Amino acid sequence: MTQLEILKTQLGKPYHDLEFLLHCFKEVLIENNENKLANIIPWICDSCTYENMEFTQKHFQLFSVCFQLLNLAETNGAVQNRRKTEENNNLNSINGLWSNSLEILKENGFSENEITDTFNEIEVQPVLTAHPTEAKRPVVIKKYRELYLLLVKRENSMYNSYEKEENRNEIKKIIHSIWHIDEYYREKPNIETELDNVIHYFVNVFPETVGLLNRRLLRGWKFAGFDTNKLVQKNEFPQLKFGNWIGGDRDGHPLVTANVTKSTLLKLRLNSFLVLKNELLKLAENLSFYIELENLPEKISDRTKEIISELGGETKSSVTANRHEAYKLFVLLLIQKLPINIGRAQLFELTDNKGSYRHSHQLINDLEILRNALIDSAHSSLAYNNVNDTIQMVRVFGFHLAELDIRQNSSYYEKSLVQIYNASKSGKVMPLEMAPDEKMKLISSELKINRPFLRDWENLPTEAKNTLECFKVLQNHISEYSSFALGSLIVSMTRDVSDLLMVYILSREAGLTVYENNLTLKLPVVPLFETIDDLIASPKIMEEYFSFPEVQDSLEYQQKINNRRQKVQEIMIGYSDSNKDGGILASSWYLYKAQKELTEVGNKYGIKLKFFHGKGGSISRGAGPVHWFLRSLPHGTLSGKFKITEQGETIEKKFANKINAVYNLELALAGDTLNTLLHKLDREIDSEVVEILEFMGKESYIVYNELLNNPHFLEFYQQATPIDVIEQSKIGSRPARRTGKRTFSDLRAIPWVFSWGQARFHITSWYGVGSTLEKMQNNFPEKYNSLKKLIKTNHFVRYVLTNIDTSLASTDERIMKMYAELVENKKTKETILNLLLDELEKTRILMQELLGRPMEERRKNHYFSTALRAEALDVLHEYQIRKMKKWRKNNNHSAEEDLLLQQLLISVNAIANAMGTTG
Repeated sequence: MTQLEILKTQLGKPYHDLEFLLHCFKEVLIENNENKLANIIPWICDSCTYENMEFTQKHFQLFSVCFQLLNLAETNGAVQNRRKTEENNNLNSINGLWSNSLEILKENGFSENEITDTFNEIEVQPVLTAHPTEAKRPVVIKKYRELYLLLVKRENSMYNSYEKEENRNEIKKIIHSIWHIDEYYREKPNIETELDNVIHYFVNVFPETVGLLNRRLLRGWKFAGFDTNKLVQKNEFPQLKFGNWIGGDRDGHPLVTANVTKSTLLKLRLNSFLVLKNELLKLAENLSFYIELENLPEKISDRTKEIISELGGETKSSVTANRHEAYKLFVLLLIQKLPINIGRAQLFELTDNKGSYRHSHQLINDLEILRNALIDSAHSSLAYNNVNDTIQMVRVFGFHLAELDIRQNSSYYEKSLVQIYNASKSGKVMPLEMAPDEKMKLISSELKINRPFLRDWENLPTEAKNTLECFKVLQNHISEYSSFALGSLIVSMTRDVSDLLMVYILSREAGLTVYENNLTLKLPVVPLFETIDDLIASPKIMEEYFSFPEVQDSLEYQQKINNRRQKVQEIMIGYSDSNKDGGILASSWYLYKAQKELTEVGNKYGIKLKFFHGKGGSISRGAGPVHWFLRSLPHGTLSGKFKITEQGETIEKKFANKINAVYNLELALAGDTLNTLLHKLDREIDSEVVEILEFMGKESYIVYNELLNNPHFLEFYQQATPIDVIEQSKIGSRPARRTGKRTFSDLRAIPWVFSWGQARFHITSWYGVGSTLEKMQNNFPEKYNSLKKLIKTNHFVRYVLTNIDTSLASTDERIMKMYAELVENKKTKETILNLLLDELEKTRILMQELLGRPMEERRKNHYFSTALRAEALDVLHEYQIRKMKKWRKNNNHSAEEDLLLQQLLISVNAIANAMGTTG
C-alpha cells in the first residue's frame, strides 16, 4: 500500500482531495505535452523511479507544485474538521477558541462581569513584516488563494455533476497558470512590492474577519450561558489592531529611506479609506428605507444639517438623490467627509478638503450619533448589528490601516549621534564608537536641554542624515494628521540604557519632542533584547531607564494621547537571535526569565508592560500554536496587550483565506483574554520548577556553544548546508547579512535557520537538549523525575518540549549524512557530523522516554503527514546535493552556472514548500 493510500485510510478526506488535485495536475501536464513529467508525479505514479533521471528546473517545479497542493488539501481538511467538530460536539470542544476559553474561565471562578470588564484591557496586534522567509512570489500566492477557494467550493454537496465538472475545469485553469509562472524571484522584490503584498491582507482579508470574530465571541458567550444583549449594547469587544514593518524597518536595510517611510504612511492611509468607504457603502445600503430628514431624531437631524454646512456645495447631489432616505443620506455624507477624492475609474487620492475628517474618532462620534438615533426610532437591530460593526471596523483600522513601527540598530543610532555632535562644532570631537561613560555623560547633559545641535542637515554624514530625515517624516505626519498611524521607535540590539536614551536626543533634532518640565518624546521608545546576554541584562537596563524623569514624562504623555488608564512600556524580545545565540532550551528559558523579571521592574514603577514577541515561522524562531504559546507565558506577565510578528510564509499560512484568518485571530484574541485573567489569580512560584528550568537553560547553552566554538564548525556549516545558495536567493528586499561581513555574527538568524532546515539537520531546535537531559537524569535524578511530572502540569515545559518533538520529526539522519558528504575536509566532516548524530540520538531517546507514547499515537496527523512528505522529499534532497556539487565547482560565471543556480533556487523553494517553513 502506498503512503497516500495509507493516509486516505488513516486520515480520510484531505488526502482524497490531494489525490483529486494531483490528477488534475497530471491532466494539465499532459495537455502541455509534458507526458514524462505527468508520469512521475509523486504519490500517484505507479512504480515510477527517479534513479538515473536528470533533474531539470521543471522537475523541481513539479515537486514544488505537488507539495503546495498537499498544503492546500491539509489546510482545507483542518478547516472542515473544525466545522464538523463544532457542529457534532460541544461548541467548546476546540482548544483555544472562545467557547473553550470561556469554559476555562468559568471553571476558575470568573463571572460574566469580570470577563467583560477585562475586555477593555485586551489588545491583540499582529505585525506583518517582510522578513525574507516567503519564497513564493505574490502572483503565485494569489493563484494558490484562488485554487484554495475552488477546493472549498467542492465541499458544497448541492452541486450537480455539471457544476462539479465546471469546478474541476476552473481548478485546472488555475493549475495551468501556476505551471507557467516562475515561482521564485529572479530579481529581489522591492519594498513597494512587499508593501502591496501585505496591503492585500489589510484590505481584502482582515476587514471581512472583524464582524465574524465578534459574532463568534457572541456565539461562545451565549453557549457559556452569558447575556449577549449586554455585550452587543455596550459594543466593547476585545480590541484587534494591526501593525506593519514594511517601509519602517531600516535595521540593516539601506533601501528603507525617509521617502519610503513617507510614501508607506500615505499608502496605508489611502487604503484605510478604501476599507472604510466600502464598509460605509454597505451600511448605507442597509439603511435604505424611507424616512424624511425632518422626521429624524433631533440630534442626528442637527448633525446632518451641520455636515451639509461643513461640506458646502459638495453635498447637493447626494441630498437631492436621497432626500427621502435620511439615514442612508447621513451615511453617504460621512463618506463625503473622508479626506479622499474619488476620480475617474474609481481611482483614489488623498485630499484635505474643507469639512473633511481629521481623525478617525470624529467618524466614530458621528456613527455613535447614528446608532443612538436608530435605537430611539425603534431600529435597534440595525443599530446593534450594522452600525456597531462599522464602528468596530473604524476602531480596528482607523485612518492608518496598520501602525508603522520604525526599527533601527543601536550602533547606527550611536554613529548618528556622534556625527551630529561632531558637526555641531561643540569643541570636542567624539570617536564614532564612544566609551560607555563618555556616551552616558553626553546623553545625560543633553536630556536637560531643549535645543537642537544643528539647524542645517545638508552636509551631514549618511547615518545622521538618514536618521534625522526619517524622524522629520514622523514629526510631519503627526503634525498633519496624528500619531495613531505610528507604532514604536524600536532599538534593535539594545545593550544598555544609553541605546534608548540617545533616541530622545536624536528625536529632539527633528522636533519629535516637546518640553514642559522635561524633554518629552511623542512616540514610545522600545528596546529589542535579542541575544542571551541582552535578555539577562534587560531587567537592569529597564530599571535604570525608568529612573529618568524624561522617560516617566514621556510615558505619561503617551498615556494621555492613547487614553490609557496607566503608563505602558512596550518591550520587544527576540526569539531568533537568542536561539541562534544559545539554542532552543536556553533561548526559551532566558526569554521566560526576562519577561518575569522585567514585569517585576514594571510593577515597581507602576508601569504596565506590553511585550512584543519577535517570532518567526520556524520552531527555532519561536513558532508554535498561538493559544498554547499564550498559556506558556510566565504567570503575571501578560497585561492584556499582546503584540507579535507575523513573518514571510506564516502570513500566507495563517491568513491567506478568510476562514483560516478568523481561526488564527480568534485563537489570539480568546487566548489573550483567557490568560490575562488567569494571570490575575494568585499563584505561588514553585522554586523547584525555576531551579529545573535554570539548570536546563544553562546546561544546554554550554553544550550548544561548545558546538559553535568548535574550530571545524563554521567550515562544516558553510559546506554541509545550502547557505551559499540561500544567500543568492531573491526572496526579500533585505540583505542576508547585517553589514555584508562574511562572519557568523553578521549572518541573520533567518538564513541560519533556513539553511539548517533545508539540509534536514534542524540543529537550532534540538541541539543541546539530549546532553542536558542525560546529565539531569544521571546526576540529578530527582530533578529529572520532577521534569516528567511537569510535562503534565506546566504549560511552559509542555510547550517547549512539544515544539522540540515536532522538530525532531522533521530531522532525518540519513539526509544529514548525505549533505555532510559535501564537506571536503574529512576531519571536519567526521568531527561535526559525529557530534550532531550523537546528540540527536540522545535527544530522541530521552524525549521519547519523557513523553511516553510514540508520535504515531500522540500526534497522528503530524506523523503521517511527515511520512508522506518524506517519500517525495528524499528525491529533492538527492538532486539538490548533486546540483550543489556541480555548481560549487563551476566558478567561471558561465551560462551553465547560472542555469544550475536557477535549478538550485527552485529546489530550495520546493523543499521549503515541503517542510512548510523556510526560516
